[in-house]
Amino acid sequence: MVMHPRPTRAGEHVGDVVRFVPKSELERARLIREARAIYDSIFPPAVADREPQEGEGVPGVKN
Repeated sequence: MVMHPRPTRAGEHVGDVVRFVPKSELERARLIREARAIYDSIFPPAVADREPQEGEGVPGVKN
């Protein structure tokens, strides 16, 4: 059971704006999240504090 600090009165939130999102936009956002997750699983983001592997240069330093 959720307890509200005080009951709301009719008309209290008259200035609030409610944005209805089309189902197609929600689906598009879901597909983008899934694609990013798949991409990150294949190409993990670079970790800034790891030691360079043999054959790798130090990031940001030209050899």
